[in-house]
Amino acid sequence: MVVQPDQRARYPSLAGKRVLVTGGASGIGAGLVEAFVAQGARVLFCDVADDAAGALVARLAPGAAHAPLYRRCDLTDVEAVRALVAEADTALGGLDVLINNAGNDDRHSFADVTPAYWDDRMAVNLRHLFFAAQAAIPAMRRGGGGAILNLGSISWHLGLKEMPLYQAAKAAIEGLTRALARDLGRDGIRVATVVPGNVRTPRQERWYTPEGEAEIVAAQCLDGRIQPADVAALVLFLASDDARMCTGHPYFIDAGWR
Repeated sequence: MVVQPDQRARYPSLAGKRVLVTGGASGIGAGLVEAFVAQGARVLFCDVADDAAGALVARLAPGAAHAPLYRRCDLTDVEAVRALVAEADTALGGLDVLINNAGNDDRHSFADVTPAYWDDRMAVNLRHLFFAAQAAIPAMRRGGGGAILNLGSISWHLGLKEMPLYQAAKAAIEGLTRALARDLGRDGIRVATVVPGNVRTPRQERWYTPEGEAEIVAAQCLDGRIQPADVAALVLFLASDDARMCTGHPYFIDAGWR
C-alpha cells in the first residue's frame, strides 16, 4: 500500500531546519526536496538541470511554509561546492542537515575506462560528498550539531555489471561515512549512509525493460517498486531528532533485494 501524503509521518524537529540537498531537481533528489518542504524545513537544493529545478520550485512554493531555493552548481568543481555551502549557510541562516544525494550511474565498460574517466567518475560520485561535508561542518558546529546523510547504492552490494567505477565510489561512501561519524560525533554531528535499492525514476526507466523490472521485483522480498517518497521517508527519520543516536552506519531501503 502506498502511503498518501496526508498520512505520512510528521517530525516536529524538522520544522524550520536548514537543509541543503545536492542533485535535487529530479528523481530521488526531488522527492527529498518535496519531503523536507512538507515538513516545514528551509531547503536549498542544487543541480545543473535548471528547467526541472524551476518546475519543482514552482510546484512546491505555493502553500509552503518556506519555499525551496535553487542554485545551479557543478559539483565536480570543489570551489563551487564550497561556495554553494557558504551560500546555503547565509541564505538559510545556518545549516542543520546536508543531504549528499547527487550522483551519476552511467553504465561503462571495464575495458574502456581511462585515467581521465576514472577521475571524472570519482568527482561526480564521491569527491564532492567529502568537500561538501568539510564545508558544512563549521556551520553545524556553530549551531550545536547536525546531520550529514550520504546516498549510497545497492549496486556494489549486489555486484551489478557495467558500472565498476560507480560501484567503487558508492562503496567508498560507506567508508567515508564511518570515518566522518567517528571524527564528528563529539560535535553532535551524525553521519549515515542511505542505501536505496532500485528506485522507480524516469532515469532508471532508461535502463530497464518491463521484463527487467519484473526480474528486480522477483529478487526482492517485497512486491512493488520503490518510489522516491519511500527513500525520503527514511531520510526524514534519519535527519530528525528522533534518530539522535543513529550514526556511522548504512540504512537500507531496498525491499529486501540484497
